[in-house]
Amino acid sequence: MWWTDWAVTPEVLMKMEHHQKINHFPGMYTLSRKNLLAKNLMKMRKKCPEEYNYFPLTWTLPGDYQEFKAYYETKPKGKARTYIVKPESLSQGKGIFLTRKIDDINPQTHCVVQRYLSKPYLIEGLKFDLRIYVLVAGVDPLRLFIFREGLARFATDLYVTPNKDNMEDICMHLTNYAINKESDKFIFNQDANDMGIGHKRSLESVFGTLREKGADTESLKLKIQDVIVKTIITGLSSLRFQYRSCQS
Repeated sequence: MWWTDWAVTPEVLMKMEHHQKINHFPGMYTLSRKNLLAKNLMKMRKKCPEEYNYFPLTWTLPGDYQEFKAYYETKPKGKARTYIVKPESLSQGKGIFLTRKIDDINPQTHCVVQRYLSKPYLIEGLKFDLRIYVLVAGVDPLRLFIFREGLARFATDLYVTPNKDNMEDICMHLTNYAINKESDKFIFNQDANDMGIGHKRSLESVFGTLREKGADTESLKLKIQDVIVKTIITGLSSLRFQYRSCQS
């Protein structure tokens, strides 16, 4: 068995015997890189718009710049749209910014641009995201396992709808741990028996909070599973092709 934190090249997999195991499939970058995932998702939205309606409109620059510009120019008078811009291959929130002006975006920059979701669901007035862990155990046929526990990452500044005064408040609009842990408001959880406090909580504690608010969390979990499957399907043909090319 070989456990590696790095992507696996097809050349490595070709040399492996059937009794040997490695913890990556070749070509997983088709799902893990923001720009490739965005392209895959938008392709599927054009084919199956009702099934792939769970993410905001997305453009990958520089290739989609003219398409993005055409959409930008359709904005209603007096109602500026907010966009979030993300470098295609960075992590931990580096280089991400919000804007309402197309001139703020270099058309030659390699990045992903999305309509910003300005009315998020809040807990205690804060934006949050769910980090859910999925094991891809097979691509031909596709086999997935979802870990029951996970993380929720919270922003540290109370959320206010984007305006000209708060567009640069990254601790309000972004939930990345690497960014918010530097805030003076960040609360580290020191109690392993209570994972529902602070700005980094357990997934189950958040589901518990949602149940207290009257949410049907079992239905929500099924919808999340649906999103996970549909998202991985967007890159499945590429994953299968690379796997079949490496192993008989």
